[in-house]
Amino acid sequence: MDEARRGGESSRGMRSSEMKGSAWGGVDLGGTKIEAVVVDAEGRPLGNARHPTPAGGPKEVVRAIYEALEDASRSAGLAPRRLAGVGVGAPGSVDSNTGTLARVSNVGKGWTEPYPLAGALADLVHGPVVLGNDVQVAVTAEYRLGAGMPYRSVLGVWWGTGVGGGLVLDGIPWRGRGAAGEVGHVVVKPGGSRCGCGRRGCMEAYAGRGCLELKARKAVKRGEKTMLLEWMKKKGRTRLTSSIWKKALDEQDAVATRLIDKAVLMMGVGLSSAINLLDVDAIILGGGLGTRLGVEYAERIHEAMRPHIFVPERQPPVVLAQLGELSGAIGAALLAEPPLH
Repeated sequence: MDEARRGGESSRGMRSSEMKGSAWGGVDLGGTKIEAVVVDAEGRPLGNARHPTPAGGPKEVVRAIYEALEDASRSAGLAPRRLAGVGVGAPGSVDSNTGTLARVSNVGKGWTEPYPLAGALADLVHGPVVLGNDVQVAVTAEYRLGAGMPYRSVLGVWWGTGVGGGLVLDGIPWRGRGAAGEVGHVVVKPGGSRCGCGRRGCMEAYAGRGCLELKARKAVKRGEKTMLLEWMKKKGRTRLTSSIWKKALDEQDAVATRLIDKAVLMMGVGLSSAINLLDVDAIILGGGLGTRLGVEYAERIHEAMRPHIFVPERQPPVVLAQLGELSGAIGAALLAEPPLH
């Protein structure tokens, strides 16, 4: 498998007349951003675009997805209607058979009841749309084209607005009955902090960016000093993004440092339990925060796991996702492609 297939080579400037074969669209739907990409049959990005996730409901989110696809297609020299298919990686409860999405807490206003996202988007792109779990498709992309290539079994951990997970076991993406890999909802402290899912003590309640922001706001109300919210306002953002957290850590902001240190500790507890159960070859760290904080924090999480690993001499590495913030969108596009022969 060559380097181009890893997604490392961008052909954004390629004229449509030079493109061979069909192109597929992929969308990574996140709590703060929508990442769209157009890829060729080898998984190589031809164009991409990023739009903010709207604060509205499902209809507004679908419109924003389509607009991001329009921009990604335009940068590849195509129109969305010329795409052979579109894949969407989304958080929450995904039913790929019906194309519906439910139980979404971190996107827009969120929605509980199933919404026909695939059908609504298909009406706009005038083509087939396939829906998959956001982290599972990203992990599959990393397994096929990136950091997971040396391994047979991996656990992907996508650290962003929430903490998502995805599994590849012995070369096969493992979805269970549709909700496998939800490592962010492993309980690390019974009766602990409230999670966005409504339960208490989940790993996501301590490490998810959405929950971290709530804790930062509470700290400010208690009179603690932090630059997090001021930097958010200066950047014109309505939420604390990964880049703001990174800046705060670089500036040794006391509140940011305390919250992220606790997040690393709780991720060490939760991920070590997952490893004790699954014994996979490696953990792949991705997502907005994971990608932004980089190798240093992958190593810190690895060290936080060590005291809890049942077989410490065989502790798997925590490796950084290689496809960067495009991994989810590329994985979604691969979901829409027919199998390679």
